[in-house]
Amino acid sequence: MSQHETSGTGRRKPLHFNAFVMNTSSHIHHGQWRRPDARQTEFNDVNTWIDLAQKLEAAKFDAMFFADVSGLYGDADADFDVYAHEGLQIPSNDPTVLLGALAVKTKHIGLATTSNVVQNHPFNFARQLSTLDHISGGRIAWNIVTGVQDNGARNYGLDALTDHTERYRWADEYVDVAFKLWEGSWDEGALLKDKENGRFSDPAKIHKIYHEGPRYRVEGPHLPSPSPQRTPLLFQAGSSASGRAFAARNAEAVFIIAPSPGVARELIADTRRLAVEAGRRPEDIKFFPGLSFIIGDTEEEAQAKARYYDEYVSVDGYLAHAAIVDKTGRVYPPETPLSAVDTNTMKGFTEWVSRHITDREPVVADIAHLQARNSRVVGTPEQIADKLEEWQGAGVDGINVINWVIPGSFEEFADKVLPVLRERGLAQTEYAEGTLRRKLFGYDHLNERHPAAAYRGAFATGPQSWAEAEALRTAR
Repeated sequence: MSQHETSGTGRRKPLHFNAFVMNTSSHIHHGQWRRPDARQTEFNDVNTWIDLAQKLEAAKFDAMFFADVSGLYGDADADFDVYAHEGLQIPSNDPTVLLGALAVKTKHIGLATTSNVVQNHPFNFARQLSTLDHISGGRIAWNIVTGVQDNGARNYGLDALTDHTERYRWADEYVDVAFKLWEGSWDEGALLKDKENGRFSDPAKIHKIYHEGPRYRVEGPHLPSPSPQRTPLLFQAGSSASGRAFAARNAEAVFIIAPSPGVARELIADTRRLAVEAGRRPEDIKFFPGLSFIIGDTEEEAQAKARYYDEYVSVDGYLAHAAIVDKTGRVYPPETPLSAVDTNTMKGFTEWVSRHITDREPVVADIAHLQARNSRVVGTPEQIADKLEEWQGAGVDGINVINWVIPGSFEEFADKVLPVLRERGLAQTEYAEGTLRRKLFGYDHLNERHPAAAYRGAFATGPQSWAEAEALRTAR
């Protein structure tokens, strides 16, 4: 049992639970939207999400984690019939907008949005998330992604998806701009609201940032005053080597793609090692694999449910979602050996499938099959709790719970599994007070080991014009 799994008393720490959802009809488990009890088909109705958010909050889920995409999967020049027929993340709506509605209808549950660095200028995005953090009282998280779709890149004026390594260089600058705005533009005490003396803010404590890099030139200052968290809680979802290195520097929580606790242990250990090399501590990052659950009061009932769920599985949907393209944008056939794949996208998927299948040569189709099967846990509530203890033993801090249907999958998990987990001390019984970061880590703002902390107070004596900023850069 590792130091990351137990409290000071030797008891296991509660796991954190996020509802992993998307503002669309078919997110991960394709074909399930056809079931009679599936309400995700009504995702355009804000009340679908308000109702779910309130149910999750009543069950003491830590957060709702919204995935998102910027375009279609697969070959950008091919037809997209299968995606339209399957409802596979098209149509889909912007989760960041939705969080505003959920924030005013809930009090405790965290609200995480996914936003690609290509889809929004960092100045505007930082302002949007500060606004949401104010509205929610400090419950906002950002899942930082770099994109995996050629079509998504084209939607923002690029010819094709930027090279994988270069996308993370882009992300490095993007977060750098956001950190300067969130952490450095406003000093503590800048907001006065002094009606007697007519001073709303202290201009001496508000600073322009004069950022200039390969992609962005941002003057500032940040227009919102500091929100309860300043910087929202930072999620990251890349499992490739570049993604792990980025997470080690920047993330506070990582959504990992791992087919087994053993693979998860390797990913977690490597990322924690990189975090220490970056000047952070192992416990500065929490790890969340994505799992879905088929729950029965008996093992026989659970297996019968699994057979029922399988009746609705769309193989076409899974294959389309897992489409791997080469560097010219063409889709690899399902029978292609992974050793022959040279892709600019979804490198984390190909890496973990190659590690998981060792008795034969893995092929592209295995990605779809593993996505359909390996993320699911079938059994009684007690058996599921046993499996979650095994995942915790591998070093995970929480679970992104993937639904089959909305809201039923989450209702069943809340009613049947969470009580067993609470009996074992593996799930919280009440929310801690304060911001999402305080609930998860015990403090409101990024700790001093995070690279963004270096910008606190950094602009108080900084450049006062672009000319001064350029002179400082030249001097370095």
